Amino acid sequence: MIRIGTRESQLALWQANLAKSELEKLGYQAEIIGISSTGDEVLDRPLHQIGGFGLFTKTLDNAMLRGEIDIAVHSLKDVPTILHEKIAQAAVLKRANISDVLVLKTNTDFLKNQENAIIATGSLRRKAQWLHKYPKHTITELRGNVNTRLQKLIDNDWNGAIFAAAGLERIELLPKNHLMLDWMISAPAQGTIMATALKADAEILEICAQINHKDTEIAVAVERQFMKTLEGGCTAPIGGNAKITGDTIYFKGILIAINGSEKVEVEKSVPLSKWHSLGKICAEEVLNNGGRKLMESIKAEMSK
Repeated sequence: MIRIGTRESQLALWQANLAKSELEKLGYQAEIIGISSTGDEVLDRPLHQIGGFGLFTKTLDNAMLRGEIDIAVHSLKDVPTILHEKIAQAAVLKRANISDVLVLKTNTDFLKNQENAIIATGSLRRKAQWLHKYPKHTITELRGNVNTRLQKLIDNDWNGAIFAAAGLERIELLPKNHLMLDWMISAPAQGTIMATALKADAEILEICAQINHKDTEIAVAVERQFMKTLEGGCTAPIGGNAKITGDTIYFKGILIAINGSEKVEVEKSVPLSKWHSLGKICAEEVLNNGGRKLMESIKAEMSK
C-alpha cells in the first residue's frame, strides 16, 4: 500500500486523489493521509510574513522523513526550488490551465472606466502585475483555501479576487462570473501537481516515474530554474511560463516591483534539445537589464 500525504483542503485532496487514481490505473494500491500545515492554519497574516516559500511543504516533508508517508503530493508552485537533501521530485502530472482568473463580484465596469476598485489576492506576483496595469486600484490581502477565499469575496465589498484557474476548475468551483487574465504571467509551475519521495526509496521512485509527464516536467523545470536564478520564491513578484511546441520551447518571464511601478521582462525560444539552460539564460538577461537592482529593492521592501 502506497501512503500518499497531502494537505487537507478540498483542492489538495482532489490533487492527491488524482495521483492515487493514476497509480491505481497501473495496478498499485494507495491510500490518502491528510496532514494539516501551518500555512493552512494561520490565515490572518500575509504568506511572506509567516514563512513564505515552502510553508505548505515542510509539514509533509517531515511526515515523510518520519516514515509516515511514502509520497507527498503538492501544488508545484508552492514547492521550494531546492528540496530537502533526502527528498527528490518523483513525478509531475500533466499540466492543467496555467492562467490566473479574476472572479468578479458583479461586472467589469470598473475595468473599463479605470475607476478606483478593490481587488483581493494574497500573491505579490498578482498584486504587482495588477497594479502595473491598474495603478489606481487597491489590493487587499486574501488568504485561505479556495473555498474560504470565494466566501470572503461574497462577504466583502470587493470588485473581484484573483485565483489560479486550474484550482477552481479542478474542484468545479469556477463561477460563471469571471474573467481569464491572459495578460498576466502566471507563477512558475502554476497548474502543475508534483509528487515527492525519499531519495533512498528506489522502489517508490520507480513507481512514480511511470506517472510522470515529460513535457510538463521540462516546462516547469525551465520556469523554476528562472525563479531560482533570480533568487525569488513565491513571496517575490516573479512570473514565468514555458511552452513546448513541436521541437521548440518558448519562455516568457517577468520580475516586477511590488507596487507595479517597474518591471523587467524577457521572451526567448530555443530548440527543445537546449531547454536545460533556458531558464538560467533568461534570468541572467533580466538581472542584467535592471533586474538585479529591482530585486534588491524588492528584498529591502520585504524586510521592512
